[in-house]
Parts: sequence; structure tokens; C-alpha cells
Amino acid sequence: MKILLGMSGGLDSTYAAHLLKEEGHEVVAASVIMHEHTDTASAEEAASAVGIPHIILDARKDFESAVISRFIAEYSRGRTPNPCVECNPHVKFGALCRYAEERGFDAVSTGHYASVLTEGGRYFIRCAEDGKKDQSYVLWRLSQRQLSMLRLPLSGMKKEDIREKAKALGYRAAEAPESQENCFIPDHDYVGYIERALGKHFPEGNFIDRDGRILGRHKGLIRYTVGQRKGLGISFGEPMFVASLDPDANTVTLVPAGGEFCSEMSVRELNFQKLPPETQGILTADVRVRYSARPVPCEVTLSHDCAIVRFREPLRAVTPGQSAVFYRNSDLLFGGIIDAAVPAR
Repeated sequence: MKILLGMSGGLDSTYAAHLLKEEGHEVVAASVIMHEHTDTASAEEAASAVGIPHIILDARKDFESAVISRFIAEYSRGRTPNPCVECNPHVKFGALCRYAEERGFDAVSTGHYASVLTEGGRYFIRCAEDGKKDQSYVLWRLSQRQLSMLRLPLSGMKKEDIREKAKALGYRAAEAPESQENCFIPDHDYVGYIERALGKHFPEGNFIDRDGRILGRHKGLIRYTVGQRKGLGISFGEPMFVASLDPDANTVTLVPAGGEFCSEMSVRELNFQKLPPETQGILTADVRVRYSARPVPCEVTLSHDCAIVRFREPLRAVTPGQSAVFYRNSDLLFGGIIDAAVPAR
């Protein structure tokens, strides 16, 4: 097969390229430039070490419109987005799949830890065997066309084993550090980044409790996220957690320990993988509400473009703007964006 591989120059993409070449495929490495901090030199070096050609795809306009614009808009609304979830379908895999189709490639590939299966006419992601490195959560938004083209050779492998094998092969990528989620903000000062982009400062406002009583002053809405306990900038005599943010009133609602748990949430912007998109009614599944969270049992009521989700047990820090990804037996059924959460009683 002729395979276009998304190459970052890190350990995972380098070893994925090595595996595909060892299997006898014709592999071409592609670096997708997404912003001014995209490193193509490491990718070029890694491709040379594996012995495959290297090309560059410029996706900066797509990244600006699909990732950065949404990132800024969501934080401004008091929500907490996940840039990787938007980047994968709209930028990274979008660029790879378009180029592959135009140039006659048979498939695209990356170094993600997950696998792609097909059943009943539907393509879907299955969790990686190494649960510690599973990356299915950030792949829920991939389209059926993108999934049909995708090959993920690292699914059954463990990161530590890959690193040792890469060292034995002499790949410098074996020493590469882990990639960061907000790759376009290398100093991690997302508050400063957003304020510079908008040309404005987010004003101070009130911390309140659920009854509307003022508890103190906050330093600007975008400095907080649901579930946050540290960095509130004020002492309350007991641990307090961010329960919600209201951009219209410019308030941050705080609750004592236990109040940050939710019993229900609504999810929108749904994308279906194994589950057919016409599915309606009630079903059971396991759901992850953050990248690092464990899946928890839930009951889902599907109606049109919305899912109402009731947790079997109250769940902590359900955050609007984050992704909710639904599984059954490690297979990705569908995913969506958390719209709102209902506090546990």
C-alpha cells in the first residue's frame, strides 16, 4: 500500500513509520504546519532516519478558523474547549486525507494509540490495548471518510516497549519529550494569549454561591474552569470549587467540597462512529468527560442532535466545552460537546 503518514518527529509517529515500512508499504511522511510553532525540522530528521520521503502541508488557515477561533470564543463564553478534538478532524486529518485522495495514496496513518475497525457498514475507533496511552478520546470527531482511510499501527503496543525498540534502532526520536496539548501556546499562558488576540482585558467580577450571595472577587472569567480548586486567589476557610461560570453576569459560582458533583448533562454537536446516526431513544454506555478520566456507566437519551446523559453515580467537574465520548466494550459509539450539567442533589 501507498501510505501518507502524519509525521511530527516524535517517538510515536517515527516508530509508526518504521513499522509500516517494515511491513513493505510505500510510506511518505507529511508534516502538517498548523501555526508558527510547528516543528518541521524534527519530522524531516525522523523521516530521513527511517528512510522515507518527507513533505510539508500548510494548514495554517484551517487551524486559525477551526481551532484558534473556537478556542478563543469558547473561553470567552466561560467554557473549556479541547483544541486537539477540533484540530484532528478539521486540520490534521483533514489535510492528510485531502492530500492522500488527490495524490493516489491508499491510506493515511498516524502514531495515535487506538485502532480502526469496521462493522455493519460503520467505521469506528476502538481503544488501545494500553489503557494508559489510549487516545481514542481525541478521535471521536473523525468522519466516516477519514476513518475509512486511517491505519493506526501502534494500537497493540506499549509506549515503553516502543521507546526501547526505537533506542535499539538508533532513532533520536526515542529521546523526544511528550507532546503538549496546547501546542500553539508554548508558554501555556492562554489567558494572555486570548486577551492579546481580542485586544481586551477580561474584567474582575464576583465569586458567588448558588444562592447568589457574594463571596469575593475573581480576576477575570477566563482564569477559571469548572472543578478548579487551586488558584482562586482568595481563602475561604474551607476548600471551594468552581461549579459554573456566567459570562453575561461575569460571575463565578463556587461550592464547598461535594457540590462540584453532577448527576446529569446535556451533550450537543454529536458525531457518530459505531452507532448509526439515526439512533434514537434510550441506551446504556460508558462515558468519558475528560481525556484523563475513566469511563463511567450512564444512561443516554438520544433525540435529534442532543444527548441527555444521566450518570449511574454523581460525577465530578463535568465541564461545558469539553468532550463527552461514549463507549461500549472499548468501541467508540459516538461523541459530542458538553453543553450543560445538572448539579447532584
